[in-house]
Amino acid sequence: MQRLALHYPPLDPAAEPPTEHILQQSNPTMSNIISQAGQMAKEALTSAPDSKKIEDLKNEFKETGKDARLTTDYGVKQTSADDWLRIVSDDKIGPSLLEDPFARERIMRFDHERIPERVVHARGSGAFGKFRVYESASDLTFAPVLTDTSRETPVFVRFSTVLGSRGSADTVRDVRGFATKFYTEEGNWDLVGNNIPVFFIQDAIKFPDVIHAGKPEPHNEVPQAQTAHNNFWDFQFNHTEATHMFTWAMSDRAIPRSYRMMQGFGVNTFTLINAEGKRHFVKFIWTPELGVHSLVWDEALKLAGQDPDFHRKDLWEAIENGAYPKWKFGIQAIAEEDEHKFDFDILDATKIWPEDLVPVRYIGEMELNRNPDEFFPQTEQIAFCTSHVVPGIGFSDDPLLQGRNFSYFDTQLSRLGVNFQELPINRPVCPVMNFNRDGAMRHTISRGTVNYYPNRFDACPPATHKEGGYLEYAEKVAGIKARARSSKFKEHFSQAQLFWNSMSKVEKNHIINALGFELDHCEDPVVYGRMVQRLADIDIGLAQTVAEMVGGEAPTTTSHPNHGKKTINLSQTEFPPETPTIKSRRVAILIADGYDNVAYDAAYAAISANLAIPLVIGPRRSKVTAANGSTVQPHHHFEGFRSTMVDAIFIPGGAKAVEQLSKNGRALHWIREAFGHLKAIGATGEAVDLVAKAIALPEVTVSNEAEVNESYGVVTLKQVRPESFKDTVKIAKGAAGFLGAFFYSIAQHRNWDRELDGLHSMVAY
Repeated sequence: MQRLALHYPPLDPAAEPPTEHILQQSNPTMSNIISQAGQMAKEALTSAPDSKKIEDLKNEFKETGKDARLTTDYGVKQTSADDWLRIVSDDKIGPSLLEDPFARERIMRFDHERIPERVVHARGSGAFGKFRVYESASDLTFAPVLTDTSRETPVFVRFSTVLGSRGSADTVRDVRGFATKFYTEEGNWDLVGNNIPVFFIQDAIKFPDVIHAGKPEPHNEVPQAQTAHNNFWDFQFNHTEATHMFTWAMSDRAIPRSYRMMQGFGVNTFTLINAEGKRHFVKFIWTPELGVHSLVWDEALKLAGQDPDFHRKDLWEAIENGAYPKWKFGIQAIAEEDEHKFDFDILDATKIWPEDLVPVRYIGEMELNRNPDEFFPQTEQIAFCTSHVVPGIGFSDDPLLQGRNFSYFDTQLSRLGVNFQELPINRPVCPVMNFNRDGAMRHTISRGTVNYYPNRFDACPPATHKEGGYLEYAEKVAGIKARARSSKFKEHFSQAQLFWNSMSKVEKNHIINALGFELDHCEDPVVYGRMVQRLADIDIGLAQTVAEMVGGEAPTTTSHPNHGKKTINLSQTEFPPETPTIKSRRVAILIADGYDNVAYDAAYAAISANLAIPLVIGPRRSKVTAANGSTVQPHHHFEGFRSTMVDAIFIPGGAKAVEQLSKNGRALHWIREAFGHLKAIGATGEAVDLVAKAIALPEVTVSNEAEVNESYGVVTLKQVRPESFKDTVKIAKGAAGFLGAFFYSIAQHRNWDRELDGLHSMVAY
């Protein structure tokens, strides 16, 4: 099976504009909305060979088609899939017969389709891809996956929410899982992390408590996939080591715009051992090419109902359209002899290693470029274990990691059974040979007369280190046996303060509002009253502001004054894309009969050429007629699709179209909601007046001539001329052309000045 190559060829600027023949889709689906330019490019891609893992999986592929015939699982062809074998006559129907093996097999298989869902990270989505290092880390490790710059390693990545069930919504406020399985030539390496670098607990023995507290309350199974309830916040107050983590969870990190726009963190402290036997403590970090971006809270709430699969669709759509997501892979490293040189314990999973103290060294890149062929046997049955590492990578004494190494391995037994590593998605691409035998669902057929070692044939002896055998680091350990932690583990507030201090003003406002929302949903005054006091351990001003919002008693003093220190790369504002881009962004084009086809065609083609996704939205899904008589069939209508599902909106002019849109309450709501959610808005010709009417704020200015006007991310051009839409669009701040200025506003993700100046709250949406 050939897959698409990785880069688009140059696009033909003379490509025919996307009028009627392009959008003649019958009931188009989101995953198939591929722009004309994108489709042309996709078809022109050169073929690339499948990865070693995909080649391995081909043995399991089955293609359905009209030439295939329905059979039982034991291979016998069936003559009917509609009727159980029964006693019947022309005028009467009699009893169904248990002797029917076909019907019983179908029902039996249906009854047992479900396996136990994950206790945490049940809701997930995933994709295949590849990983390579562009800088060898041989000074830190001898693991070829991190040292061999000529090697390309197949990967499968699963993203997830933590608390919700499999049927919960994607956009809830929650930590996101970011788990990567590297199919290396030395065995599988599972890097099982999150999009937040710390966790709620230091010791794995507290796993049941923190998850029970966050899950729906036991008496009524409410709420689903939310931390906004009494039990969660009761635990946060009583378990002070969670303070740093819940501050992150109340930040924008917990409502990402896309899986493709999240950082990923290994969370725990691992070790790397080099060829000379020297050990370093390390943390692993993924940083997305597209920058780190989030939804706004009102948008996340609405999407949970309007499109609960928003993140799943987003990942699938980007890969399907050839806009493959990429992440840089980084390492933080501390030499073994420097372990105790910090004022925090580097093995404490509730602490970060501040990047101004321990810089990130980026050495590799991951790209996801293939969607699963079937969700259940791949995304659902994939099993990650933190204990799965390859030679050159090891474990530290991080107490959370030590417990995870047991827990992740143990949980697969109840979900998938003892032979879970024989499932196609989990099995390595390197040879596997041992004397493990039998158990439910065993696939491997081991030939030979012995199943033990040592044996008289010297069959399957252990490997030496030179042969690639895993060698544990000879660490010297001294201490007493006790249920205790070292002294540095007892400090719980300084890094919560560091995180708060390092946030931008906008991000601080979002944390305040998130806490206000969460504690407002706690009915017990003891819970929200205590939590207000706990917030004083982070910042007294934060505590006082939230206290007023939720009705708690405002603290006046704290035993843990804020130290005032900041660090780098905690704020999402420090992670824009390396170059401004609208790649994979969704841009809605709002039209009605009589729209300006010149502006429409130019915008559609330019959006497509920049690898973004134009979505045409009209008053109906049937054809809409342009001012010149051409027609398009919109992808959606105003009531069936909402502004929450796109990154920006564009409205071409056309007097007749604008007259209709100005009388359409939902169309006006589209504009106002996009403005309230801080999204880029573009308008040309008569549509400029429509935008001004919808927003109705004197602070937001619009164009009244042939000059482009940008005001709070609203980009307008009143007088449209043939040269107004250039063939080549330069995405840059202060761009003279309309499309360049509009695309630059999209590339900024959101216009935060709109929020800082309070304009977003002046428009009803």
